[in-house]
Amino acid sequence: MAKTKPFDEYLGQYEAWFERHKSVYDSELLALQRHVPETGYGVEIGVGTGRFAVPLGIKIGLEPAGSMRTLASKRGIRVVAGIAEALPFGSNQFDFALMVTAICFFDDVERALREAYRVLKKNGSLIVGFIDKQSPLGREYLKHKDESTFYRAARFYSVNEVVDCLKKARFCDFSFSQAIFHGSDTPQEPVMDGYGEGSFVVVRAGKQATGDEKMLP
Repeated sequence: MAKTKPFDEYLGQYEAWFERHKSVYDSELLALQRHVPETGYGVEIGVGTGRFAVPLGIKIGLEPAGSMRTLASKRGIRVVAGIAEALPFGSNQFDFALMVTAICFFDDVERALREAYRVLKKNGSLIVGFIDKQSPLGREYLKHKDESTFYRAARFYSVNEVVDCLKKARFCDFSFSQAIFHGSDTPQEPVMDGYGEGSFVVVRAGKQATGDEKMLP
């Protein structure tokens, strides 16, 4: 079952975070911009209120939380209701797909990644942004997980765990960027390649040029 209740009930609190932590938000955007194509037909899976899709030029999003769909729509996103584990899109449809701080809320990460693989065109790419659970900020989130409105039901992942799941979904050709090196209340910092130092990690994974994918049963 999609973990939508806190996002529907505390939408204002969610939005306020981006205003209070603008430097962190900007750093995450910069890290994502290194991997999100400037052209092509893309979709954000778990688009939320459109905070990332809008500045990254993505016009279509999937979101299970109704209040978030409403706000994302007001921001110009064509939002579709649904969950990552059963995408309501045809196979081989998108040039790229984006997931930002979303995988920690999926009920079945491996299934969600297989679905992302299915809807991507040959040689398409999936861009995943997440908080590395082995990073300083990730450890802090885990420590206070039960006190958080939004992360109480989340499951955090390490970079190696995310890559392993991507490989199981048949993705390949990985590239990485990292940001947020000194906590969530510091000025905007430069983005670096790789991972292991920054708390926010972006991995871009490619879909092999294989035959058509079928909808999962």
